[in-house]
Amino acid sequence: MKKLLAILLALVLALSLFACADNGKDEKENGGETTTATQAVESKEPVDVLKAVWANYKDDQKFAVAGGDTENMVMDEPGAFNIANTEELDVALGFPATAADKIDAAASIVHMMNANTFTCGAYRVKNAADVQVVAAALKDNILNRHWMCGFPDTLIIAQVDDVVIACFGNYGNPENFKLNLTEVFDSAVIISEDPIE
Repeated sequence: MKKLLAILLALVLALSLFACADNGKDEKENGGETTTATQAVESKEPVDVLKAVWANYKDDQKFAVAGGDTENMVMDEPGAFNIANTEELDVALGFPATAADKIDAAASIVHMMNANTFTCGAYRVKNAADVQVVAAALKDNILNRHWMCGFPDTLIIAQVDDVVIACFGNYGNPENFKLNLTEVFDSAVIISEDPIE
């Protein structure tokens, strides 16, 4: 039953890339105190970076999420993404297959119901000299997508040491991610912030 549910959720995530977005804002009841995680992450595993940022979100900023790829999906938190599946990296996260040889680990966190509302991928770059190359390839690949409808309105590319992060979405979700990222990591750099048209 769990396997069937995971497959169905993976299918929903994949299809949401092409689905029309709901025009209503996602809201979550604020059910109590919020906690923050402002400590630095020792490991630069992409999944650890995303987990630290997600842990810093306030209750009223959070929404239903899933992480990882279709084979290794986790609920309610970021998950590691298999970089060997370059087609899924591109379709699900917007990471170009042509740059896949420049990374050695990846992770994701995606809005559970509509990937256009929020999708974020983090990628550890093998060679520091390739950080700008990977960031530029990500930006070009995401901005040049043909969105069916309900497309995201903002793309943010950031860097935390050897990890490049790309998040896109709407309803202020990329901005919230950026604010939490820069609160958690003093070394975070915003490489670019662009409207998606």
